[in-house]
Amino acid sequence: MSTRIYVPIDSTALSLGAEKVAKAIAAEAAKRGIAIELVRNGSRGAFWLEPLVEVQTPAGRMAYGPVQPKDVAALFDAGFVNGGQHALSLGLTDDIAYLKNQERLTSARIGITDPLSLDDYIAHGGYEGLVAAFAMSGADIVKEVTDSGLRGRGGAAFPTGIKWNTVLGASADQKYIVCNADEGDSGTFSDRMIMEGDPYVLIEGMTIAGIAVGATRGYIYLRSEYPHAFATLKEAIRRARAAGWLGQDVRGSAKAFELEVRLGAGAYICGEETSLLESLEGKRGIVRFKPPLPALQGLFGKPTVINNVISLASVPIILARGGAYYRNYGMGRSRGTLPFQLAGNIKRGGLVEKAFGLTMNELIHDFGGGTLSGRPVRAVQVGGPLGAYVPASQFDMPLDYEEYAKNGAMIGHGGIVVFDDTVDMAHMARYAMEFCAVESCGKCTPCRIGSTRGVEVIDRIVANEQRGKNIALLQSLCDTMLNGSLCALGGMAPYPVLSALNHFPEDFGVDKTEAA
Repeated sequence: MSTRIYVPIDSTALSLGAEKVAKAIAAEAAKRGIAIELVRNGSRGAFWLEPLVEVQTPAGRMAYGPVQPKDVAALFDAGFVNGGQHALSLGLTDDIAYLKNQERLTSARIGITDPLSLDDYIAHGGYEGLVAAFAMSGADIVKEVTDSGLRGRGGAAFPTGIKWNTVLGASADQKYIVCNADEGDSGTFSDRMIMEGDPYVLIEGMTIAGIAVGATRGYIYLRSEYPHAFATLKEAIRRARAAGWLGQDVRGSAKAFELEVRLGAGAYICGEETSLLESLEGKRGIVRFKPPLPALQGLFGKPTVINNVISLASVPIILARGGAYYRNYGMGRSRGTLPFQLAGNIKRGGLVEKAFGLTMNELIHDFGGGTLSGRPVRAVQVGGPLGAYVPASQFDMPLDYEEYAKNGAMIGHGGIVVFDDTVDMAHMARYAMEFCAVESCGKCTPCRIGSTRGVEVIDRIVANEQRGKNIALLQSLCDTMLNGSLCALGGMAPYPVLSALNHFPEDFGVDKTEAA
């Protein structure tokens, strides 16, 4: 009887040598005449332990890591195929505190199953949501999603059910479901992990969305920098179609839904939904005026649901277990869970899925173990390159959309980039403005010109050129960008700039009275 050994095929694990480890394990087992079944699973998200090798034993899956090819022979000597002890032993995977203390709903299967195995997916609760949806009307499906409290996990946190209901009520000969998988924010990787580690949950979520609103075609707009996700999604779609989970008559339900993946061209602005639609139509990625809303006139002028990966991947569990089950997690108007992503100067970086309401201190210290440098945390940037810098004094604030908004910040996609006390916050503010200038589509003046002038003004403040006057000018410029930009790129670039100036004025050479 063969022993099942798991070695991740996730991009992060591959970048740390997982492919060489898998080959070394296969070769060593063959040399010793030991029968094994090598399964290439997704990553559990504990990236500091990658490559994380797991062995199936009667007691459960035993973890070893981080494993390098040079460790493989010694692991076999220690009898790791039977769960034997070794210096790299981590015990039962389910008992690793980093994983045990999470609430994994959306990412429940990642790292556990073979990403491309439909049998694995179904054995672990896959397609239960879609089967439930077959027996419901579109309006009832939308109501369930609305009742769950699910909000967009991409940035704006708009209620998903309201968006779906608008598309449901629109009259058209064709409707579309578009998945925004252009995950370009700094410190974010949860979308990629879903697509590489559990692609069928995204396919199922999009299919449910299609049935709910009457859309028969879907597109996944994927960033070009994700070649592994691209290959995995294409193969998963092929297998789902072959098994009848996609097509003109999905599993005999008389419901049609077709799906394909389209690659983006590397523009950050195409993460904005209307620019994404322009790009998907084969045009230059430039922001559209709103109204009309994409829900009424979206892709090719037709009613379109646009949600990001995590939003759509959260739908199957809502339909399988009910909106009330999902809503039971979280606080206030922030319901359910969010896969937070720990990056930057952090000791234990990776994915942490938790219900809304925990604090930054819990994430950074209980899960992340503090900074990799061992120095104090000075600030974190939450929500990507346009997110505010949150100072340590606010780390006990609950992670809740409204609480963060009240303090001039946002949770966004859940990306958290950690900085220790050596960071120059004036430099980080300048970088945010420069990023906006580089990535602007150029359609509106506040973003196109404001970001360029903003870099110049910050440089003058740091150089102490009429500092008081230039601080006032920077604040006025940020106000113009915030209120006058067509989309969130120009409208949110002031967040990191003003938060850096307000919370860390000393880095700009000013005191708090000048910055106030």
